[in-house]
Amino acid sequence: MKFGIKHINRVSVTATVTLTAGAVLAGSAFASTAHAATPPAPKIVAKGGFLMNDGTGKTLFTKSADTRRATGSTTKIMTALVVLSQKNVNLKSKVTIQKAYSDYIVSKNASSARLIVGDKVTVGQLLYGLMLPSGCDAAYALADKFGSGSTRAARVKSFIGKMNATAKSLKLKNTRFDSFDGIGNGNNYSTPRDLTKIASKAMKNSTFRSIVKTKSTKQKVTTKSGGYRYMSWTNTNKLLGSYSGATGVKTGSGPTAKYCLVFAATRKGKTVIGTVLTSTSEANRTADAKKMMDYGFKK
Repeated sequence: MKFGIKHINRVSVTATVTLTAGAVLAGSAFASTAHAATPPAPKIVAKGGFLMNDGTGKTLFTKSADTRRATGSTTKIMTALVVLSQKNVNLKSKVTIQKAYSDYIVSKNASSARLIVGDKVTVGQLLYGLMLPSGCDAAYALADKFGSGSTRAARVKSFIGKMNATAKSLKLKNTRFDSFDGIGNGNNYSTPRDLTKIASKAMKNSTFRSIVKTKSTKQKVTTKSGGYRYMSWTNTNKLLGSYSGATGVKTGSGPTAKYCLVFAATRKGKTVIGTVLTSTSEANRTADAKKMMDYGFKK
C-alpha cells in the first residue's frame, strides 16, 4: 500500500511540474506577443517631426513637434489651400505669365516650373507647377491672381494675408507666413504639428489630393502667339512610387529650413500624415518619413 501512495504522489508532482512549465511558456508567449505589438519609436535625423492618424486625429509620434522652424517650400501647401478655398474657384481660368515672375526666380535663385512669359496657363495647371516641381514662379502667379489690390505688390500682400487668416481659422498658434512660397524675410515659420494640420485640411480637397499624388504630368498651355506648347513637370517627392500607399504631399528646402517633407500614405483603409523639418539631406528626410510611417501603421 505504501509503495502505491508514493507512486501516486510522484505522478502528481510530475504533472504539476509539467503544467507549471506549460503555464510559464504560455505566459512568455503572451508577453512576447504584447511586446511585439508596441514597436519602439523611430529615431529620426530631422530636428522636428510629427505624425498622426488622419482619420482619428490621434497623435502617433512627436519630436519637438511644436518648435517653430523655417518651412521652405512646404509653405506652398498653404498657397494651394488658399487658392482652392476661394469661392467658386475656376481651375480653367487662364493666367498670363508676367516677366515679374521669371525675374523673381532669377533674383532669388528659386525652384521653378519654367513658366514662359506671355504664355496663358490655367489655374489648375499652375497648381501642378506649384506642387510638383515646386515652382516659385507658379506661386507668384497664383498670389498675383488671387490677391486683391490695384498693384501687384498689394495683391501679393493680400494673398499672404489670406494664408495667415487660414492658419488662424485652423487655430494654429505657431505658424506665420511672410511669403507665398517659403522664401521669406525671416518671419515665415511653422511647426511639424501645424504643418501636418494644414496638409490634413488640404488633403480633404479632391483636386489637391489628385495633384500631390501625381508623379509626373505633361500640360498643354497656350503660347503668346496663340499656339501651344507642352510643359512637363516631375514631382520632387521621392516617396511616390517608392513607399507603398504614399499619396503626397510636399518637399521643402532652404538655407535655414534645410530639408523638409510633409507626407501621407494610406494602407488598408488607415491614413497617416506627418511632417519632418530640418533634416540633413534629401535622402534623410525621405528615410525619416518612411520610418515614421512604418511606425504609425504598426500602432
